[in-house]
Amino acid sequence: MTTAPPRRVSLVLRYVLRHRGSAIVMGGLLVASIALEVAEPQVAAYFIQRTQDRAALSTLTSIAELFLVVAVVQQATGVIANYRSKKIAWTATNDLRADLALHVLKLDVSFHEEHSPGELIERIDGDINEMADFFSSFVVQVLGNVLLLLGVLVVLTLLNLWLGLSVIAVSVVGIVLLVLPSAAGARVWRADRESNAQFSGYLVEAMQAREDLRSSGAVGYAMARFHSILRGWLPITVRASGWGSTVWMAATVMFTATSLVAYAFGGGLYHRGVLSLSEVYLAVAYATMLALPMEAIRGQLQYFQQASAALTRVTELMGIQSRLPDGHASLPAGPLDVEFRDVTFAYRPSDDGSSAVLHDVGFRIPAGRTAGLAGRTGAGKTTVASLLFRRHDISAGTITIGGAGIATVRLAELRAKIGYVSQDVQMFTASVRDNITFFDPDVPDGHLLDILDALKLRDWLTGLPDGLGTQISQASVSAGEAQLIALARVFLKDPGVVILDEPSSRLDPATESIVDAALSVLCEQRTTLVIAHRLNTIRRVGHLFVMERGRIVASGEPAALLADQAKRMTILAEASE
Repeated sequence: MTTAPPRRVSLVLRYVLRHRGSAIVMGGLLVASIALEVAEPQVAAYFIQRTQDRAALSTLTSIAELFLVVAVVQQATGVIANYRSKKIAWTATNDLRADLALHVLKLDVSFHEEHSPGELIERIDGDINEMADFFSSFVVQVLGNVLLLLGVLVVLTLLNLWLGLSVIAVSVVGIVLLVLPSAAGARVWRADRESNAQFSGYLVEAMQAREDLRSSGAVGYAMARFHSILRGWLPITVRASGWGSTVWMAATVMFTATSLVAYAFGGGLYHRGVLSLSEVYLAVAYATMLALPMEAIRGQLQYFQQASAALTRVTELMGIQSRLPDGHASLPAGPLDVEFRDVTFAYRPSDDGSSAVLHDVGFRIPAGRTAGLAGRTGAGKTTVASLLFRRHDISAGTITIGGAGIATVRLAELRAKIGYVSQDVQMFTASVRDNITFFDPDVPDGHLLDILDALKLRDWLTGLPDGLGTQISQASVSAGEAQLIALARVFLKDPGVVILDEPSSRLDPATESIVDAALSVLCEQRTTLVIAHRLNTIRRVGHLFVMERGRIVASGEPAALLADQAKRMTILAEASE
């Protein structure tokens, strides 16, 4: 699995620039808000000066009204800029979340074998939430306050050169003290995010296995592992929080130092007659104002450590490439022939070939015909089906579908042309309609009803309380209902090849007869591979291949093979992968 993570800044800009128009408007509002904030003390200082000059009450009232207008407009523009910043950040990160989820779904099965669902959920949702929380306020809280900081320093320098230079020197030292801990803090926060992902991964697995844990009396062991992960996570979180505290202390020291400089210079220059009272007010007001941007920058730098760690993990995940390069060829419509030629495959290849689970497997299913694949558990039947989907690439040999090598066919095209009905069907907490269409709103209800009629499942649908709108979940449907929905999914897909992994093996006789009738309709005018475990399934196929230890050991008509007593135990063995 190769990795080539894109640069983090490039990744962020790629999504933010999709909203460049809104970003320009937000930037203009932000600059206006900062300019008005810098102007407020000037209006107040002018009021002080005019008061000393004994100006008329009407003049002072006008100045006060001007101050009020500036303050109100500044707050309004600041609020709007903040709103637009959050909207851009959340929209951009939602786009990134969607692209990252799609990217993960396209990765090959070896990647998913190495990463638990809970870990991936934490990286797709948790890490991007950290980024969204940060970037929703980054522009306003960091860039905006940096501009405010620069504006204040410029005004102080124009007010008095030595005062300005002194405050600038203190500010530079303070900024260095703020920035230095951030790089080290980001590394610690990354470890914190990884611990979070580990915990989420274990939690999802434990919840999925809850019935097995209860029935096996293993809840105590599961909780021991739960607490063990939390105990390992705690010191990492404490260290990360400690780095955040160093940033807070640096900001506090800087604010105290700038205030001290302003009061000392302002008081001294006033007594020497260099500054007027209104100018001393400006010096103190602007020095005090520095606390606001520095506090905001301090807070955001702590969040930056967390967001930087999350962004690093996201870019790494985006940089992971599938081991299965995509093809370019397309497949024709209708039933397709399937052929394996001398196929050898190992999940974890070894130099001597001892790890291979398939050895020189070869068979052919003509287009539109039905064939069976039988054998004991571990014989390699499900591996054959997995390779036809190209979940893995083979070690040697050739697999063709419709006359084209599967490695040359676009993955999306290949998987669109193959329908798979297994014993275990995943249901979503949604309506029957959404479970059949996988949430595709463009499929008309009339078409779904036609499919259910063709599969002779309308009576089943009529028995549901709200028809296609009936809300279901994994826990609320029976195995039989799940199989019926799976058949409707495949029929809607209209593939040229259908793989049946004994879908009726766990059903009661009444439901099994309904499923068998629907299967007969589904397999009409399609190439069908039946992974056979039961006698009635074997008798239904036209040609049977028998597997043993990763090899085809017999093939022929089912009746002829069943008549051979020596092979009967192999064929009729109750086996499931």
